[in-house]
Amino acid sequence: MIYQHPLGYLLGLEGLALLRAFNGEHGRDFTLARFAEIRALLDDLDQAGEAAQSRPVTVAEGYDAWSAWYDSEDNDLLVMEQPVVWGLLDGLPAGPALDAACGTGRHARHLAELGHTVLGVDASAGMLAAARTSVPSGDFRQGDLTRLPVPGQHVDLVVCSLALSHVRDLAPVFAEFARVLRPGGHLVISDSRMDYPRVVALPDGGHGYMPHYKHATSEYLTAALPAGLQVRHCEEMRFPRLDPAEAPPPCRIRPDHPSDIWTLQTWCPAAFRAAYGGSPLMIFWKFQRAESLPVTPGNPV
Repeated sequence: MIYQHPLGYLLGLEGLALLRAFNGEHGRDFTLARFAEIRALLDDLDQAGEAAQSRPVTVAEGYDAWSAWYDSEDNDLLVMEQPVVWGLLDGLPAGPALDAACGTGRHARHLAELGHTVLGVDASAGMLAAARTSVPSGDFRQGDLTRLPVPGQHVDLVVCSLALSHVRDLAPVFAEFARVLRPGGHLVISDSRMDYPRVVALPDGGHGYMPHYKHATSEYLTAALPAGLQVRHCEEMRFPRLDPAEAPPPCRIRPDHPSDIWTLQTWCPAAFRAAYGGSPLMIFWKFQRAESLPVTPGNPV
């Protein structure tokens, strides 16, 4: 079980902000304001809501629960991610394309609009149902990133969006991407760099948390290069650096569940700006498969 207390998140924000100040990013007045805010928070331990415990769930269970609303306009992460991925796809020749961990099919739909023949794979039946509705021309299959239900050298392009943070070991996944790609084919990846558990409201009224791993940049390279994938592009998106002195006043609405960090952030907006400003938000990659793959257990000849 994972134990979450909303005050734990708020005090964590204040602590990160104070570390930034201690390292010289903010001055005396900012530091004293954080002390005062911490005192006010500690005066009432339950003012931000009660603690909750969530059970572990699989990625398939979690995304089944999310499938009805995942592509809503309120999902800021997708709004920021999508244009970058689509920019990396621009100019690639149309052909067979795999959307790995396709979700509701938002990238698969764009691939189809670009003229690609679309194959989608996802672990979640709920997500696949949404994808089939969104992209009637696509071929959607249930499967795992480490065992893609796709023949070898079958596609010219693989897209994998915001999914690798659910994978502990990247090497088997990159080996699968290399296996299904034709020589010279491209791999486009986006992934979250945020460090927080993925908690989801479940149909039974409880909450569950999915596995989440914040991978270092070197981990992607350590997995991709031995699989015969060559780097063609890499960029990172960061939280904007906003002046804490210009933060809006606190808005202290109690969240329905302590995992709603977006509501909790409004309790301490100056601390949030200082804690997260400039920190990694997402990473984007474009790889190209070499003409021949190295001989490894994941890429047998």
